[in-house]
Amino acid sequence: MGAAPPLKPSGVVTKSQVPAESEIIDRLREIASHPAARGLRDDAAIWQPPLGRELVLTHDTIARGVHYLPGADPSDIAWKLVATNLSDLAAMGAVPSGILIGLTLDREDGAWLERFAAGLARVLSEYDTALFGGDTVRAGATVLGCTAIGHVERGRALTRIGAQAGDDLYVSGTIGDAGLGLAALRGEAPADRFLERRHRLPMPRLALGQGLFAAGARAAMDVSDGLLIDADRLARASGVAAEIDLALIPLSKQAGLRLGEADSGPDGRLTAATSGDDYELLFAVPPAATSAVVALAGAARTPVTRIGGLSAGRGIRVLGMTGEPLAPGRLGFTHDAPSTGAR
Repeated sequence: MGAAPPLKPSGVVTKSQVPAESEIIDRLREIASHPAARGLRDDAAIWQPPLGRELVLTHDTIARGVHYLPGADPSDIAWKLVATNLSDLAAMGAVPSGILIGLTLDREDGAWLERFAAGLARVLSEYDTALFGGDTVRAGATVLGCTAIGHVERGRALTRIGAQAGDDLYVSGTIGDAGLGLAALRGEAPADRFLERRHRLPMPRLALGQGLFAAGARAAMDVSDGLLIDADRLARASGVAAEIDLALIPLSKQAGLRLGEADSGPDGRLTAATSGDDYELLFAVPPAATSAVVALAGAARTPVTRIGGLSAGRGIRVLGMTGEPLAPGRLGFTHDAPSTGAR
């Protein structure tokens, strides 16, 4: 396939600039080098999972104007499409093997496709994952789907349902960066390259996730819709209650400054804990496993922070900076809420 035609100065996309389905497949065929993909010449992939491993499958969809802003770099869109799915695999302790993608495209042109394909190749190379196949269609809205396929040693997948009363709750990395980065990208706050990158290019915590079961973790999930709402979901799935201490929530230096102070107060920390798009790992650990988890975090080069614990009961309790109970107006993003542009 030749070089994509450049955008006209007016930004108007003509019919000749919109690649046909065959052209899209030809471009993706250059990336699909794994034998399972069979050169994208069949309607299905053939892949043999490693002996003695269980398959872990996940599927997520991202839509223009909901999960990324119109005008976003297509390379970043491809990265986010794949990385958010790999984050689900990380939460279950799985090793990624391949992906299937579904591209419902509106009027994206050849230049868009080239940038998207470059980003797709980059994220797959970064996380040693193959493109197995997928499908494309033209429609009146842009919606991109990805199915990620991984594997885990039999009986050692982490789920949301194994946590117990008395467990500690940990989270990886820092919380709230992506939400603040989105505000900057929308023009609602000053630009900040670090925060914007955290929104555009989530980093699935695969190395950490793959070691959590052996380190003693009992349950895990990734933080996609907000730390508080996802902690509530994990606790409810396990039949216990969660308690989150805002004072313990890890913030990056940039987030702390953006929220008003280096040790942001309760309002800023509530913003961080409810904004979503963090794609960090939230997991439950018995106190006896603390040293093993700390050692794993060091080996995975991923900081982890204890943010609360689990007890008998149901629901979530949020503590303020001095231990006082708070009643947040919202816990995080819900998919039945009206879209506000991107998340």
